[in-house]
Amino acid sequence: MHSDGDRIAQGAGPESGALAGRIALGISCLMTFRTARVVIAVLILLVVGKVWPEIEGSVPPANLSAAQIVDEMQRHNQARNEMLKHYQSLRHYEVKYSGFPASVAAQMEVEVEYDVASGKSFKVVSQSGSKFLVTKVLLRAVDSEREASLDKGSTALTAANYKFQLLGNESLAGRSAYILNVEPVVKTKFLYRGKIWVDAADFAVVRIEAEPARNPSFWISHTLIQSTSAKTGDFWLPARNRSETKVRIGGTAVLTIDYGTYKIVPETAHLSPGI
Repeated sequence: MHSDGDRIAQGAGPESGALAGRIALGISCLMTFRTARVVIAVLILLVVGKVWPEIEGSVPPANLSAAQIVDEMQRHNQARNEMLKHYQSLRHYEVKYSGFPASVAAQMEVEVEYDVASGKSFKVVSQSGSKFLVTKVLLRAVDSEREASLDKGSTALTAANYKFQLLGNESLAGRSAYILNVEPVVKTKFLYRGKIWVDAADFAVVRIEAEPARNPSFWISHTLIQSTSAKTGDFWLPARNRSETKVRIGGTAVLTIDYGTYKIVPETAHLSPGI
């Protein structure tokens, strides 16, 4: 039986020649940024699989400051730690590179299981397309999320990691949301700068538009990360993550993660014999 680490390490080696080299430049930032959560790290960030519970009866106070909103986010996140025990989902990963010298793509499906005691586990169930992209982008995206999930404190949206500025509010899908600008205190590969939308009732991060805090390569001119979350029962969970990278000499690489349908397993069922 193979461990999760063994599964991530498996996969065909990179293709040789100029094509592989050019594609490597085009996706290098995708190999270092998560998420879920994202990107990868961003994933990944995203890509760490942040889950936000709805607190019944919570009413957003009027005229909150950025600091107060962040405090409410942390309070709700703590409630998630106490409420969410176990979930399962089937994710679809896809990366497409378009440009010089050719256009290539790869896909991968991954079973993800979260348990409050043991954390996240990943199992690759299928993969297709470019072996180079599977190995160097998709598998590394999964591995980056695993790495980020081991130290959630260093990637969390807290005052220790970010500076926040309240920009205003708007309606998203009929729900009021605060808009905040975020800047990392220290530029690391798992943090980002940009804007977040925070649901005004549940204090869940429901949308992110950002870029990596640190450019991983001179050859990368720009990377845009977009992430959305949706409610499953009483919980907000990642729904889709998209990262588009422009290469100075080459083309465009797009990584998307569709998080699929979540199965939230009640704690009583998870602890029952035979489950």
